[in-house]
Amino acid sequence: MDSTTSTKDPAPTTFRTLVPARLDRLPWTSFHTVVLVGLGTSWFLNGVEIQLFSQGGVVLLGSGSLGLSTAQVALLPSLYLVGEMLGALVFARLADLFGRRKLFFVTLGVFIVGNLLSAIAPSFWFLLVFRFIAGFGVGGEQVAIVSAIDEMIPAKYRGRANIFIGATIWVGVMVGALAGFVFYNPEIFPPNVGWRVALCVGPVLCIGVMFLRRSIPESARWLMTHGHGAEAEKVTAGIEARVLSHGRTLDEVPADKAITIRTDPEKVTYWMALKVMFKRYPKRSFAALSVLTTQGFLYNAIFFTFSLVLANFYGIEPAALSYYIFIFGAGNALGALVGPLFDTVGRRLMMLVSYCGSGIVLAFTGWLFYINVLSALTITLLWLVTFFIASAGAGASYVVASEVFPVEMRAAALSLFFVVAQAVGATGPIIFGTLIGDGTERGPLMVGYLVAAGMVALGGVIMWFFGIEAAGKSLEDVAAPLAEVHEPTAA
Repeated sequence: MDSTTSTKDPAPTTFRTLVPARLDRLPWTSFHTVVLVGLGTSWFLNGVEIQLFSQGGVVLLGSGSLGLSTAQVALLPSLYLVGEMLGALVFARLADLFGRRKLFFVTLGVFIVGNLLSAIAPSFWFLLVFRFIAGFGVGGEQVAIVSAIDEMIPAKYRGRANIFIGATIWVGVMVGALAGFVFYNPEIFPPNVGWRVALCVGPVLCIGVMFLRRSIPESARWLMTHGHGAEAEKVTAGIEARVLSHGRTLDEVPADKAITIRTDPEKVTYWMALKVMFKRYPKRSFAALSVLTTQGFLYNAIFFTFSLVLANFYGIEPAALSYYIFIFGAGNALGALVGPLFDTVGRRLMMLVSYCGSGIVLAFTGWLFYINVLSALTITLLWLVTFFIASAGAGASYVVASEVFPVEMRAAALSLFFVVAQAVGATGPIIFGTLIGDGTERGPLMVGYLVAAGMVALGGVIMWFFGIEAAGKSLEDVAAPLAEVHEPTAA
C-alpha cells in the first residue's frame, strides 16, 4: 500500500497519495456502520423532536396552552427553517475550514440548547426565537454530516448511505408519533405541559450521541486537501487495520490511482465556491439547486401542515393524530428500501422516477381531496404512497448536491444550495397554513397541492437533463480537488 509522502524539511510543495482510492476500494465494514449510526442518530432524534413539536402545534392553538392562531403556529416551523438556513451557512464555512469532526459536537450542542429553551418558552415570541436557535444547530448538522458521509463511505455505497441517513429522520417521526399518545393525552399531561416535556426528549437522548461520535475520526479526504497528508494516511491505515483484523483481505491499489496534492492549499471562500460552482460546473449546479429546492418545498409544505389538515378538515383530535402521522412516517422510512438502486441503476434515472412519480400521486390526491371523497385515513394512505416514492429521491438530493463538487468546498456548496432550497421551503408552511384556513374551503388547498406536485416533477426532469451521473464513481473522478496538481505526462 502506498503511503503519503512525508512533509519534513525541506518541505515539498506537493505530495502523492492513494488515500481516496484506498477508501473507495474498502468493503462495507463495522467502521462504516459506526459512521452511519453515529451521524444518523441525530437525524433520528431530530425527527422525534420535529414530529412532537409539529403535532403540538394543534395543542398550542388551544386556550389551555399559549393560545396561538393558525398563522402563528405555521410561522414557528418557518422560522425554524430560517434558522437551518443560517446555521448551514455558518457551520459549513467552519466545517470546510476546521474539519467535519469538530462541527459534529458544536452543531449538536446548539440543537440541544435550542430545544431546551423552547420547552420553557413563556410566550409566542420567546418560542419563535428559541425555535430559530434549534434550527440553527440542525442546519449545521445537515451539511457537516452529508459532507462526512460522502468522504468516508466507499463510492459504491455512497448513495444508499445518504438515503439511509435521510430515512432515519422518518423513523424518528414514527417514534415521535407513538410518543404523542403520551405527551398529548390530556389525562396524562395538561395541555400546557405535554408539549414542553416532549421537547426535552430529543436533547436528553442527544447526550448519548455525543459519546458515540467520539469514535468517528476526521475525514481523511478533508485532511489530505488541507495540508495534513500524514494524518490522512494515519486515519486511512487505521480503517484498513480494522478490516484486516476481522480476517478480511484488501486488494492492492494500482500506483496510477495516486493523485498529487499541494501541501499549502488555498483557503476557499464562499465567493470562490460560487465561481467554481457556476463557472466551472454550471449544469450540475443548476441540477443540484433544482432537486433540493423542489423537494424542500414539497416536504415543508405538506409535513408541517399535516396535522392542521387532519384537524381542520377531518376533526382529528391532537392525541389521535399520532395514528396518522405514524402511517405517514412509515411511508417515508420505507422509501430507503429502494436506496441501493441509486447506486446501481444510477442517480439521474432514479431521481426522475422518484420526483415525477410522487408529483403524479400528489396531484391525484389533491383532486380527490377537492371533490371530498377522502377520509382522514385514505388521504393519509395517499400521502404514504406519495412520500414512499419521493423519499429516496429527497434523500439522494443531498448527495447529488455535494458529491459533484471538490472536497475543499463541498460543505460550502451544499450549504448555499440548502439555503436557497430552505428559503423556498420556508414559504411552504406559511402558504399552506393560509390555504388551510379554518377548514371550510377545499379549493385553495387543492391548488396548493397541484403547484407542489408540478414543482417536484420539474425537479426530476431537470436532474435528468442537467445532472451528473456519479453513481459508483470516486469523488475525485467526479470533481477533482482544488488542491490537486495535474502533472504533465511523458510524451
